[in-house]
Amino acid sequence: MDITRSSPAPVRVVAVPPEPEPADLTALPEPIAVEPLQPLQPLPATATTATTSAITTTTATTSTTATDVRGRRGRPRPRDLLALLRPGQWVKNLAVVPLALLDTHPWGAAAFLRTGWAVLGFTLASALVYVVNDLADRERDRLHPVKRHRPIASGRVSTFAAFVLTGALALALTGWAVAGPAWQWWPTALYLALSLAYSQGLKHVPLVDAFIVATGFVLRLVQGALLIGAQMSEWLALCVFSLCLMLALGKRRHEMTAAGCAHRPALRGYTLAFLDHLVVLVAVLTAVSYVLYLRDDASLAAGASLVTLLSAPCAVFGLARYLQLLLVEEGGGNPVHVLFRDRATLVNAALWAVLVALALLLPQSPA
Repeated sequence: MDITRSSPAPVRVVAVPPEPEPADLTALPEPIAVEPLQPLQPLPATATTATTSAITTTTATTSTTATDVRGRRGRPRPRDLLALLRPGQWVKNLAVVPLALLDTHPWGAAAFLRTGWAVLGFTLASALVYVVNDLADRERDRLHPVKRHRPIASGRVSTFAAFVLTGALALALTGWAVAGPAWQWWPTALYLALSLAYSQGLKHVPLVDAFIVATGFVLRLVQGALLIGAQMSEWLALCVFSLCLMLALGKRRHEMTAAGCAHRPALRGYTLAFLDHLVVLVAVLTAVSYVLYLRDDASLAAGASLVTLLSAPCAVFGLARYLQLLLVEEGGGNPVHVLFRDRATLVNAALWAVLVALALLLPQSPA
């Protein structure tokens, strides 16, 4: 017997469970016992009150929100209508129309009242033009990073409300023309005609758009001179035209750098280098025409040559400061804000005004 061989492993017997009997599919299931429903218990008084209050508050909030939305769509807020008239731009009328007083001496109450009447007329006319332009440009304004916040472009004022406001301004302007001196409102009427042509398509023509804007300021000056009976100086008119043309070109240059040419189609006819040359050229024309006005046409007092000489550097500094803000600091989008919020410009303008007032208010030399 060979004891080195291992014995075979014992065989394991695994018990296999019996297969389950197939279920009887014909047998009906036994019914499930269902307990009867218990009646609902009422909530405590405090919980009921809190729940009712929450529901009422939510309903009231939703109703108020819907009312506010309907109110904004149907009835624009007064401040939005006022913003549509751009009261910040009315200072242009206060700055240009009274320039006609420079050619009258001495000043009287009647001259100031007639100047105020001219300012009122051009304020109504310019507000009407602003509303019409915003209605025409509302789709383009939505593409501009700043102008998209205007009342019509942003939707705060509906087009229907803007049309109603346009009609009210037109009626007020008609009343102004009828109540004033006969046929002395033609500069305002010409301004409206040019502005309408501007809105209908001339604003898309390069150079023509800027020249029309500058011409509107000369018409302001003509309206003031016409109502006070003053003889307008050609050099003063040229100075106002070239200065306003410089501001209009500077505004277009800023728009090109800020939003490109998509917002204003006329900008496709400009380049930055071209606008830079034009702005400098017009600034030189402004300075020269101002000096020639002081020398030839200004109603200055005797011995005011020194004061006149001192006011000329102030005028040149003001032009240079604007060019610095435009070309160096990339400003100029809103000329009113640039000229009336810059500290250096305000100090220089105050000094210039004092010098000009001295030259005008000193006693005149005998004829």
